[in-house]
Amino acid sequence: MRRNETAGSRSESVRQANLSAILRSLHLGGAATRSDLVASSGLTRSAVGALVGELTEMGFVHEERSASDGSPGRPSPIVMPTSDHVTIAMEVLVDSLAVAAISLGGHVLDHRRVDRTRQARPVDDTVRNLVDLTSKMLDELPTTVVVHGVGVAVAGVVRRSDKTVVVAPNIGWNDVPLGDLIRLALPIDLPVVIANDGDFGVLAEVRRGVATGMHDVVYISGEVGVGAGVIADGRPLGGAAGFAGEVGHIPVNPGGLACRCGSSGCWETEVGEEALLRRVGRAAGGGRAVVDDVLASAAAGDADVLAAMDAHGRWLGFGLAGIINTFDPDVVVLGGLFARLFPYVAAAMSSELDRRVFDVVRQQVGVLPSGLGLDGPLLGAAEWAWEQVLADPAGAEPPLPWCARTLIVGEV
Repeated sequence: MRRNETAGSRSESVRQANLSAILRSLHLGGAATRSDLVASSGLTRSAVGALVGELTEMGFVHEERSASDGSPGRPSPIVMPTSDHVTIAMEVLVDSLAVAAISLGGHVLDHRRVDRTRQARPVDDTVRNLVDLTSKMLDELPTTVVVHGVGVAVAGVVRRSDKTVVVAPNIGWNDVPLGDLIRLALPIDLPVVIANDGDFGVLAEVRRGVATGMHDVVYISGEVGVGAGVIADGRPLGGAAGFAGEVGHIPVNPGGLACRCGSSGCWETEVGEEALLRRVGRAAGGGRAVVDDVLASAAAGDADVLAAMDAHGRWLGFGLAGIINTFDPDVVVLGGLFARLFPYVAAAMSSELDRRVFDVVRQQVGVLPSGLGLDGPLLGAAEWAWEQVLADPAGAEPPLPWCARTLIVGEV
């Protein structure tokens, strides 16, 4: 009996792994024919057919007949992820909140971002605003949509083990159990994962961005603060306490300005949004509208703004040089504000990197702007929320329908 049980357990483990491999392939690679799946998985045609059949019954995929290309034999059906199954991505930045519904395959079904003034916000207000945005978004999607989980990206230091924002100095939070607060505020019970926006940003880049397929990647995101996510040898780098990536607080200027973290001369005091506005003579705290105006001036060739961009680029390169020399990545991806500034800071940044990065490293490392825009961390949050389903499609929690509820919400 034990031998039979062991054999049955092994068979079930193989089936789980195969289901996971097929669904993950479709999620990351998009639609494929059964023939493609046979070739990529190494499984037999009959095994792939059975697995696709199971995933179809679960509602994760559907098939369409492909048009014949004139070759002999029947055309292989095209297997594609459905849009009925989604995860919810949320993002908390200093001056905005965002939510998105993202289906298998990484398709954004809906996305909403709202700006808010830069001031310390009660956590409960932020949670209500996020849940309200999510509820309104999902109530406008088809009633067939079911939700599998929530990923939350935060501009702060996050302890993933208990979903706590340990400190978010630019938001004014300390020891906030944000994951639990959001889970309890949602009208249906859903698993919630939470991480720093840099950690989610780098995940999005290696799965769907300019770093796809690379194994050593650093993602640097700049807004009011500066954070990073690191993939080393194909694995996320979390650090002993899970707080790795706080590159904005690397000390770079002994005589520098005070930082909100309590120190002084941190990198973000030289390359964050407020540093840029200070260099171009604009008031700090103006938000995205003022940054847009600065970028418009740069595009129009304003000499003073372009000189300020050069100074900004030199400080950006100064900090990046230390990061590159430390991690020896395939690529550094610049997200958020840095991606928008890239055309105007690239030359000065590159010159600084040429001076400070080891020659052998400088020859192979690329520094690229993100192609995912401001919403890269949102895509990464959704990816992380999908992991439980991708790892074990048959064992995942049953999908839950979204039910419209009346929520008491505050002003955003």
